[in-house]
Amino acid sequence: MREGCRARGGGRMECSWKTVLLLVCASLGVQYTAIRTLRDSLSGPCQGAYRCRSRYHGDSRWAALCDDNWMPTELPRKHILLFATTRSGSSFTGQLLNQHPGIFYVFEPLYHVQQAFTNSSSRLRRTLDRRALLGAYRDLLLNLYTCDLHFMENYIRPEPQEHITSSFFRRSSSHALCSPPVCVEGVAATAADPPDETWCPKKCGALNLTLASMSCLSKRHVAIKTVRIPEVGDLRTLTEDPRLDLKIIHLVRDPRAILASRMMAFSDQFRAWKIWNATGRQPRFVDLSQITSTCKDMMASAETGLQKPAWLRGRYLLVRYEDLAFNPNAKTNEVYQFVGLEMEERVRMWIAKNTDSNVSSLSEWNYRYSTSRNSRATAENWRLHLGFDIVRTVQSLCNDTLALLGYKQVHSAADLRNLSHSLVEHRTFQPVT
Repeated sequence: MREGCRARGGGRMECSWKTVLLLVCASLGVQYTAIRTLRDSLSGPCQGAYRCRSRYHGDSRWAALCDDNWMPTELPRKHILLFATTRSGSSFTGQLLNQHPGIFYVFEPLYHVQQAFTNSSSRLRRTLDRRALLGAYRDLLLNLYTCDLHFMENYIRPEPQEHITSSFFRRSSSHALCSPPVCVEGVAATAADPPDETWCPKKCGALNLTLASMSCLSKRHVAIKTVRIPEVGDLRTLTEDPRLDLKIIHLVRDPRAILASRMMAFSDQFRAWKIWNATGRQPRFVDLSQITSTCKDMMASAETGLQKPAWLRGRYLLVRYEDLAFNPNAKTNEVYQFVGLEMEERVRMWIAKNTDSNVSSLSEWNYRYSTSRNSRATAENWRLHLGFDIVRTVQSLCNDTLALLGYKQVHSAADLRNLSHSLVEHRTFQPVT
């Protein structure tokens, strides 16, 4: 069994997911009562004809590993990447994918890579460049798409013990990570309502990455959301990887709305902008790059996609958050058609529940990861929060981006506050074919 492992630094051994799962079942006292072909064995250690049983009958988590109903899928798996920028509506859009019962969804796993790099020694940080960080991002994405969640142990801090961690970022944003076999308590939740932010860590306890990997293998598709990759061009090696069938959903939003949302969600980082917004006077120390870099990356990615390079054909779809907010059912259906999935009733029910809520209060506006909202109202709600002087500055800095993506500019404070006139032009963005 060690043949599937290789030595790594620090005396550690790295094993393929097939070997890891075989070791797991062996350690649990699993007995095989039938053996098929080698091809069958590579589909998963506890599936189908193996009819394995565990000595740990009292622990239903381990029993779930070898339940005959649990079966790693052998069908082609779709790999979906929701590619966005911070405060562009990606949490909401990600949940549209998370609702599909056949999708294993992971919320911002690259957070752990960023934290590991940021918290490294100052000497090490000086040796790390953009290329190294992006390489680590792509490496993690590849391993997650092949359901090797153990690979995240390289970045999670504190380091997981025996593949168990309580530090998995935003675990509760994933149904799969809060449901059987990962969490037995998830049965009670899915019968009534999906797990919420407080329910999952409280009921499920620490996350077992082995169980998470097995849950991933049992799903037809894997979807990941990230706001940490600057440009779509940084994903080219993944689109060309023959092991993946990658579909990229590029989510964009009006840069003025992105800035307004960041100011509310990240007050400390945008303190100068908030002073400017409150006083109408631009502070000397305001960091304009906080929005110019966003516009630059958004435009570069959109231009790349719209140029239809061969490596993006059949793999790229540009989606404006505003279009999702104005017509969530129709636009979500387009997204599902693009990735090759049917939009199930569970998804429609979630849309109905989470797009008609009257949650325009300041407290809800401040909530970083809320997905429940009156979507049509909040899509352009930023116009009631930003001062005209800031808006005019952003328009100047992001003029080309606004024009490319179909966002109208305003020329007076009255135009800005007049919500009866939308600033979102009618545009149709077709998948790259």
